[in-house]
Amino acid sequence: MTDARSVELRDALARVEERIVAACSASGRDRGDVQLVVVTKFFPVEDVRRLLALGVTDVAENKAQEASAKLERLTADERAALTVHFVGQLQTNKARQVAAWADVVHTVDRARLVAALDRGAEQAGRDLDVLLQVDLDAPGEADEQGHADGGHRASGSRGGAPADGIPALADEVGRAEHLELRGVMAVAPRGGDPERAFAALARVADGVRSAHPRATLVSAGMSGDLEQAVAHGATHLRVGSAILGPRPAPR
Repeated sequence: MTDARSVELRDALARVEERIVAACSASGRDRGDVQLVVVTKFFPVEDVRRLLALGVTDVAENKAQEASAKLERLTADERAALTVHFVGQLQTNKARQVAAWADVVHTVDRARLVAALDRGAEQAGRDLDVLLQVDLDAPGEADEQGHADGGHRASGSRGGAPADGIPALADEVGRAEHLELRGVMAVAPRGGDPERAFAALARVADGVRSAHPRATLVSAGMSGDLEQAVAHGATHLRVGSAILGPRPAPR
């Protein structure tokens, strides 16, 4: 596609690429160590195709049903060219559906979800990469009841398990037959200091990696704070609005 929307996306990708390159240079990191994941939630499959044509290899979705319907419209070759990340809060009863199509799930935050994803991956005949979501707002102990499906999290929370619950959750994933623990993920708290948040995430990531050496990924940083995330070791940046623009109005 070479329409006006493709030109818009091309230019936005170039601006984000400049920011990533500058952030890597400022922190002494290799640009090749940082993967851009374009968050395509709420945007049509036509935009996914445009992004593919522009060289994007990784996209992210956060609604199980919407993502499944969107991916079904891709050709086999288009789907094979993409790594699809699931970055939304995931209810246990949706785990089987997501395990059937996601390549990486970023938001694993409780033992029940680990078990559900493992069953779903087994039923789909595949293995699934997962990241543990760290709640940088929550200093207390991990609370399975507080993270129950359909329940409410603490006010201001962006989701995830408390940092002190992450080691046990990592071990839980390590025991799952069809899941591969690849690292950690977090969203900076609303109104907080992203520098402080991502420094805390880096410490959690180091602890997980010491016990699980293959867990090398750190998913952090979005349109407004990708520079701070790169400075603190992010390997995956989840960028949506800076590339795709404002969320489209509901149809």
